[in-house]
Amino acid sequence: MSVPRANVAIIGAGPAGLMAAETLAQGGADVTVYDAMPSVGRKFLMAGRGGLNLTHSEPLDAFLPRYREATPKLAGVVEAFPPEHLRAWCEALGQPTFVGSSGRIFPKVLKASPLLRAWLRRLDVSGVKFGLRHRWTGWDNEGRLLFQTLEGESVVEARATVLALGGASWPRLGSDGGWVRTVEAKGVRVAPLRPANCGFKVAWSDIFRDRFEGQPLKGIGLSFGGRSVRGEAVITRVGIEGGAVYALSAELREAVLASGRATLHIALRPDVKPRDLITRLS
Repeated sequence: MSVPRANVAIIGAGPAGLMAAETLAQGGADVTVYDAMPSVGRKFLMAGRGGLNLTHSEPLDAFLPRYREATPKLAGVVEAFPPEHLRAWCEALGQPTFVGSSGRIFPKVLKASPLLRAWLRRLDVSGVKFGLRHRWTGWDNEGRLLFQTLEGESVVEARATVLALGGASWPRLGSDGGWVRTVEAKGVRVAPLRPANCGFKVAWSDIFRDRFEGQPLKGIGLSFGGRSVRGEAVITRVGIEGGAVYALSAELREAVLASGRATLHIALRPDVKPRDLITRLS
């Protein structure tokens, strides 16, 4: 059996995998990116439906704590590639960016597809190859990578492998968390996958849901567990989501896991004093 060889195999064709491929190729490595899906960057394109929030413009001393308990591990990485470097990277791909009213940074076209197309062209010029419809299933007894393809099992020998497989948040886009069992079988400890930057279910009344589904909440204040944030959210058919909710999602998640529910306080007019609001409503 002929076994293909790769200097570096990257498993996962999302933004993390593509960024790793670009960096390694620029360093002279022979890179092949494998993915179970028939095309690359599917979650990237999905994020583009919301305008493609790339990063945030706030100073690093305010930005880094957003990573919470992971900050000590990620600080060096973010400092080496801060938001302004990401903006320059987009500019080099012909996609200028802008800072929104919330401080978040978006491409001016508010879409992901032009950026992804330009990125893939540059990867092609760099010599990066792709093996699509290759679902990674582990290693054989000789340490070679095993993939399930349309033609059956494929074996790949790689000098180094980068796993960029994401979490379990989008099974239909390829992120189903199936890799956890594979690496745990090799004795690797994996932290339990938990939702983050997520919306939450709310038992709206039929009247409220029918009247306000899809309505944005702008310039609001949210508070929970001693933390308060400003931002935006949106009422959905099943609950509430949006940037301000995501900022509190870790605390809300832990409360829901512990007791099955959480009470989120929403100030629709956070800059109006309660007594003035009472006067206006009266």
